[in-house]
Amino acid sequence: MAAHKQLSFLLLSLLIISLCKSSQAAGIAIYWGQNSNEGSLADTCATGNYQYVNIAFLSTFGNGQTAVLNLAGHCSPSANTCTRFSSEIKACQGRGIKVLLSIGGGAGSYSLSSANDAMQVANYLWNNYLGGKSNSRPLGDAVLDGIDFDIELGSTQHYDELARSLNGFSQQKKVYLAAAPQCPFPDTHLDTAIKTGLFDYVWVQFYNNRDCQYSGNANNLLNSWKTWTTVQAKQVFLGLPAATAAAPSGGFIPADVLKSQVLPSIKTSPKYGGVMIWNKNFDNGYSASIKSAV
Repeated sequence: MAAHKQLSFLLLSLLIISLCKSSQAAGIAIYWGQNSNEGSLADTCATGNYQYVNIAFLSTFGNGQTAVLNLAGHCSPSANTCTRFSSEIKACQGRGIKVLLSIGGGAGSYSLSSANDAMQVANYLWNNYLGGKSNSRPLGDAVLDGIDFDIELGSTQHYDELARSLNGFSQQKKVYLAAAPQCPFPDTHLDTAIKTGLFDYVWVQFYNNRDCQYSGNANNLLNSWKTWTTVQAKQVFLGLPAATAAAPSGGFIPADVLKSQVLPSIKTSPKYGGVMIWNKNFDNGYSASIKSAV
């Protein structure tokens, strides 16, 4: 009888561990919004390939500027035509997909001039894209799940204050925070923000960076990955281009190589969260070919 009880306890423990792991299941994150030929947001989510979608980009903000959403040819915020994506965002969320707004990007005009400026930008994001209220919500009344920091230009200061201010709103509704640093460690623009320990997802860009990307072998990438898993974040993702053309300076990993040489190694990390892909326009079968291995 005692042995039976011990076995039952062991099975229950294994079940609990399994459930905890499944709640942190790995997935694929995709960037959408920078090419009108990439298909709709709803169609992107309907593929079943993604667990996270970053709407890219809010490319102008901070330093007294009027914030500007740039979704390439998808819609015109000034003409108020981006509000049509509200129903598509809700459809994605209905599938269990987290939808975030990505701020920054590789082109644009953004910076934070002070802690107060960071707080003002946080208030703007909360009221116009998250759980707050505004008469001028660019994406309509859909409430996004969080904010992705893709900071690649301008000042490196005050993004930690922006993260803290956004996290403060989580008392009203959880605001997921993500960051997309470059793989050279530490990232110039996002290091202080990541060190707050407030980020749920850090999807590291292992591309367009020769010293830490795949280039015929995975040694540099795997060494860099080990360093990145030491950061204070809940989950770390391997950020990759969906095709060679998506990263002019390199880093593309063929799907078979990714599955055989890279994923088996990085998945041993407790912080492994999955794979981030840049971007939907270039993802013509790549995510579908890797998702079972992620």
